[in-house]
Amino acid sequence: MTSTMKTAPATKRGKLVGTQHVNHLVSNYKKERWIQNSQNLGKMDSLSTWYGLDELQSFLQLARQHQADGIKMYYGVYGEDVEGDPELLGRQTIVLVATKQKKTGAGIVNKEIYVHKESGSEILAFNYGTLCPPFCAPPGEEGYGLGFDMSGIGLSIIEKNGHIIIA
Repeated sequence: MTSTMKTAPATKRGKLVGTQHVNHLVSNYKKERWIQNSQNLGKMDSLSTWYGLDELQSFLQLARQHQADGIKMYYGVYGEDVEGDPELLGRQTIVLVATKQKKTGAGIVNKEIYVHKESGSEILAFNYGTLCPPFCAPPGEEGYGLGFDMSGIGLSIIEKNGHIIIA
């Protein structure tokens, strides 16, 4: 597979979107990636990562203090060295990385910000939110799902005897 990397446009990106847009993206993700991820993992993979506003605000303030003008959100998977709950092992997550746009000969790039610590240079990043699954509100309770219709693809995913069954 050959891919051509493109540089970012010089303008800022991102805008508010509506429920229909979000439902469409999540439905596509479930069909194109999540089902296969869950089957390969042998348990339901995470569909979302939740971060508290206070913690996010603190990270954003720290990023600004280091002259960040943006945040990259990387998809990641917790490995054997995962901190905290072993339920995270193998599940996908989102890690936020502070960035600053730089103009290069190839165009505009969003470079990760590194900070100097006693132990050396470290990337300025934020992770360990609450994953759903496994940490979701029970069906029928306030906070279940993502606040919108997740049933659009017509599949049932059942965990039985440690195996994922998709019907």
